Amino acid sequence: MKNELGGRAAIAGIGQTEFSKESGRSELQLACEATKTALDDAGLKPADVDGLVTFTADETEEAELARCLGFPQMTFFTRVPYGGGAAAGTVMQAAMAVATGAANVVVCYRAFNERSGFRFGGSGMAGPMASMPLWLSWYLPYGLLTPAAWVALHAQRYMHEYGATNADFGKIAVVDRKHAATNPNAWFYERPITLEDHQKSRWIIEPSLRLLDCCQESDGGVALVVTTAERARDLRQKPAVIAAAAQGSAWDGEMMTSYYRDDITGLPEMGVVAKKLWRDSGLTAADIQTAFLYDHFTPFVLIQLEELGFCKPGEAKDFATVENLSLGGRLPINTNGGLLGEGYIHGMNGITEGVRQVRGTSCNQVERVEHVLVTAGTGVPTSALILRRE
Repeated sequence: MKNELGGRAAIAGIGQTEFSKESGRSELQLACEATKTALDDAGLKPADVDGLVTFTADETEEAELARCLGFPQMTFFTRVPYGGGAAAGTVMQAAMAVATGAANVVVCYRAFNERSGFRFGGSGMAGPMASMPLWLSWYLPYGLLTPAAWVALHAQRYMHEYGATNADFGKIAVVDRKHAATNPNAWFYERPITLEDHQKSRWIIEPSLRLLDCCQESDGGVALVVTTAERARDLRQKPAVIAAAAQGSAWDGEMMTSYYRDDITGLPEMGVVAKKLWRDSGLTAADIQTAFLYDHFTPFVLIQLEELGFCKPGEAKDFATVENLSLGGRLPINTNGGLLGEGYIHGMNGITEGVRQVRGTSCNQVERVEHVLVTAGTGVPTSALILRRE
């Protein structure tokens, strides 16, 4: 069946707070600030909003956000599961809502105090992690307590199978920090690193993950305004049209711990997403000028390049050079600095950077951008977008 969504919706406004290690305010306030900024960016009023989408992990209730900002009524509200895998999924849900008339203007938001509040691996389990999911009972008692530990097992098998090294993963960190260094909104602004710096950082999980392979923990909020492509043309900013959007889950998967598959060197969920994106958009990897590839841990960036068709399985260690992935290279990635360099807001700041690239307003602007790829969390059921110019 032909997908009718492509080209019918657009991101018309973006907003984000500063990204910090101690916001000093509630997650509700962060969500309100980001949403107000996004509406101002689009030239819309709170009264225009009639839909909201966020993550199942978000602590800010839709009704509270609506009351604080003055949304008079909502005709659409929903949440997307699987942590960072939800990021692009929120936009997909919003796009479906406006394309079908379920809502006219939908705000997608994510806000948290992930550094100053709940932290993975900490002694206090709160919020969405208060009740341990059943599948984790096979792992947590034996020391697999954190996402870093979960990813490390996949990464080590990938290294064994394809001859990749931790230095190959480190090139992603170097690229991200290079781009963050010229982005005033990034936490690591003016603080690039070299591969030598990466290799000197302490081991988190030997031999696959060093400290500089792991994304930040950040406080902050991000919001996006989605409306029809037709309406977006008449608003304040150049629209980022949603050319394609997809969610994907694959057989025998868990959330970060899919160790029972016959092969754990890939990310089959991203493979599902990739097939749908290319089919629905009529594009190929060669049509993408820049990408935001979810970089919570560097090894999964290499595997994404393979699943998305930029190179074949096992070839990413050669494709992913600092030169290829930096501004001016073959495929500049994470031009805001990514989750390693700018901030970790569950990937939503990757979407704002994708919009800036389409508008031509990024701090690290890629030349002649027509199509931007944005992916969401990896190791979990996930999602992705292709944004294009009007």
